[in-house]
Amino acid sequence: MYNYKKVKRISSNLFEDGNPRYIVSIDNHQELMRALTDFCKLMNIRCGQVRGIGAISEATFRMYDPATKQYVDKTFSEQMEITGITGNISKKDGEPYLHVHATCSRADYSCVGGHLLSARINGACELLVDKFGDTKVGRKFDEETGLYLYDF
Repeated sequence: MYNYKKVKRISSNLFEDGNPRYIVSIDNHQELMRALTDFCKLMNIRCGQVRGIGAISEATFRMYDPATKQYVDKTFSEQMEITGITGNISKKDGEPYLHVHATCSRADYSCVGGHLLSARINGACELLVDKFGDTKVGRKFDEETGLYLYDF
């Protein structure tokens, strides 16, 4: 499903800071968010960040309408380059919760993006995943926004 390598994180004072960093390559044809969630479970990542690039054949994005507090999902079934993935990792209901956004370029060089629900790898997917030590950050529902926000 994926391959990974742990690498040293060097802090500004040129010493390893003790927080694990991983280079992750999601296998071709795998579903990105499922593979990333499985990786976070394996590494017991309760708080962290993710960023990366890649290529996909399908992606489903989600947009949130704060006026209605409703989500609108849209799937794009075409070959696209992931020009950027960025997101954070926390816990919700005892499981890894990935809040990931992506921007993808299409064949005509236009871009689509938003909150990434799913993506099928078609080529490569190369990620950096940082674990923030033993920090634990959860999620709780916020009535005002209708969203699950950080719970410190």
